[in-house]
Amino acid sequence: MVDWNLAVATATRLVKPGPEVSREEARGIVAELRRHAKASEEHVRAFTGMHPANPEEADTPVLVVDRPGWVRANVAGFRELLSPLLSKVEERRASMPGGAVLGAVGGKVTGVEVGMLLSFLSSRVLGQYETFAPATRELPGATEGGGRLLLVAPNIVHVERELDVEPHDFRLWVCLHEETHRTQFTAVPWLRDHIRMEIQSFLEQTDIDPSTLLERLREAAQSLTGGKPDSGEESGTEERGSFVELVQTPAQREILGRLTAVMSLLEGHADYVMDGVGPQVVPSVSEIREKFQKRRAMGAGRLDQALRKLLGLDAKLRQYRDGEKFVRAVVEEVGMEGFNRVWTSPNTLPTKAEIAKPADWIARVHRKAD
Repeated sequence: MVDWNLAVATATRLVKPGPEVSREEARGIVAELRRHAKASEEHVRAFTGMHPANPEEADTPVLVVDRPGWVRANVAGFRELLSPLLSKVEERRASMPGGAVLGAVGGKVTGVEVGMLLSFLSSRVLGQYETFAPATRELPGATEGGGRLLLVAPNIVHVERELDVEPHDFRLWVCLHEETHRTQFTAVPWLRDHIRMEIQSFLEQTDIDPSTLLERLREAAQSLTGGKPDSGEESGTEERGSFVELVQTPAQREILGRLTAVMSLLEGHADYVMDGVGPQVVPSVSEIREKFQKRRAMGAGRLDQALRKLLGLDAKLRQYRDGEKFVRAVVEEVGMEGFNRVWTSPNTLPTKAEIAKPADWIARVHRKAD
């Protein structure tokens, strides 16, 4: 279904070079990011009141990578997470006339397409907590059932220069966001398995008919390349959704609603924490946030906007905004300790509707608990 090695090779070949830095500068940047990641642990724990459930498993690795390194790490994660779905698709296709030939050709084509998308994304990600990271030869260190923290050094340097902000402050600010994600998963033992089960349920509901999947991939590609309009406002037609929306069934929409709420919570919480800790340790945090928000809101061009729409990245930007508003409203009403009830169990996670109406979550969780 996917030639993963070809995906890595394609992305690595197409990836744009990062900003120019000397070898000595590069060493200094890597060392500083590692120091900031370590320092962020205590800052985040003190601010949130969240601590590792098992201190021995909390020391997950911090890897400072370049853009090809980020690609390799994410391909490894995709292979592990999508393996059950792709196995079912391949079994279904094997029973079709000419399935073996189609599989060989289709895997190459899909590998190139995945590689192209990863090359696009590899220049935009500043950091990432890999929740389901398998250890690889190129990127070792993931623990059984654990994750690892990735910091993409070229992208961090690129953005700090583009925004014209103080580099040391910006690097620490980014580390605070990513460290919050690591704290979320190490302090809440059930969270990783809960998200994994939701994702697996989503994948199990996927229509595994290869011809149907191919047709939907074609629709997605046409919306990107201009074969079909990508903006209802411009064309007078209904606006098309992201690729994720194109392949949904009704059951998947319910699951995706729950996943959207969880991701909004995690991303919004990380944004809230990075800004909350900021004034104590990042003197220029207000300037950084203002410039960064403007950058998030700006589109870099029609192709960039089309890819964002196709991949659902616009939805991710809304997750940051809506989730941060939810966290802020709850903390202002019931304090950080009251907010932390959100981590009690899957039943205390906010619904998608509650993300938009924090008072409803407060009424449900606190009234029931009290």
